[in-house]
Amino acid sequence: MTQPVKVRRLSDQEGQKLQRIVRRGTMSTVRYRRAMILLASAGGNTVPVIARLVQADEDTVRDVIHRFNEIGLACLDPQWAGGRPRLMSPDDEEFIAATATTRPTKLGQPFTRWSIRKLLHYLRRLPGRAITLGREALRTLLHRRGITFQRTKTWKDSPDTDFDAKLEEIEYALTHRPERTFAFDEFGPLGIRPTAGTGWAPAGEPDRLPATYRRTQGVRYFHGCYSVGDDLLWGVNRARKGIDYTWAALKSIRAARPDGAPIYVILDNLSAHKNWRIRTWAKKHKVRLLFTPTYASWANPIEAHFGPLRQFTLANSDHPNHTVQTRALHAYLRWRNANARHPDVLAAQRRERARIRSEKGIRWGGRPLAPAA
Repeated sequence: MTQPVKVRRLSDQEGQKLQRIVRRGTMSTVRYRRAMILLASAGGNTVPVIARLVQADEDTVRDVIHRFNEIGLACLDPQWAGGRPRLMSPDDEEFIAATATTRPTKLGQPFTRWSIRKLLHYLRRLPGRAITLGREALRTLLHRRGITFQRTKTWKDSPDTDFDAKLEEIEYALTHRPERTFAFDEFGPLGIRPTAGTGWAPAGEPDRLPATYRRTQGVRYFHGCYSVGDDLLWGVNRARKGIDYTWAALKSIRAARPDGAPIYVILDNLSAHKNWRIRTWAKKHKVRLLFTPTYASWANPIEAHFGPLRQFTLANSDHPNHTVQTRALHAYLRWRNANARHPDVLAAQRRERARIRSEKGIRWGGRPLAPAA
């Protein structure tokens, strides 16, 4: 008489694992159903009963049980194979991935980027190595290799020979002399126009601002000063950038520390910041000017505070004139200085720091990021 098909006696570990899979579930439907088959068979259920339980064919149930009796719990993860044989070797896949990430102009093609059709056309007509595949197969291959269609980004290195020395001076002032360190920069141009932004609104009914094509009131520039030690931000709107306005800002910074001891001011390389009269005045009044390296204005700590200024006063605004706009800026500065540790302010500052530093892909101080482990 033929013996009924059933699993061999389960070990304690096998039983516990199967019970855990059936009770807690798993992301794999195949693994879950196979565990149910094995556990049901171990409980004395016959093949027809198990087939109705898992909604499977009886032959499938028998195959799972036989496979468990041969290789154990490894049968929960079947290594299925079959179907149409592969038409491409691993070398062909490597070649396709390398071709897709190579500029077409380097391969003698009269365009600057590939499309799926252009890449297929090129691969099918390669002399001595024609590769035949479909558009969807090519798209799937590129996706599997982590190759996606992306917007080109630009970059530039600083040609400043004193790059590290300047960053070290700034880092020293911020780390060891924060109570005597200030940052200065101009923010703008600020025009009178509706500025889009984000905000809460009923779904499908966003707040709308009028479009404008005629702007007759000119622009202004916000001249901002930031006290690192006090975490205070202040500034004024000016009609333009210039030596006189920079000089006035430096005098206001010097007045913030009237004790006559040296102070440090971080600023970028705008020509109005480097005038010989400003340098002479700064030397006489013990104001140490720390210029950021060329193309590295991100090293100025005030840059992170311009992000919240833009987000909370300009975005979603429609100021009628510069007077109203200036009042809005000053109202925000008063609120910001009274709530310098507000979570919204800190979050906006973090986002702005990330945006500024991502342009170079480095953390503050110009040091390369450590490679991922």
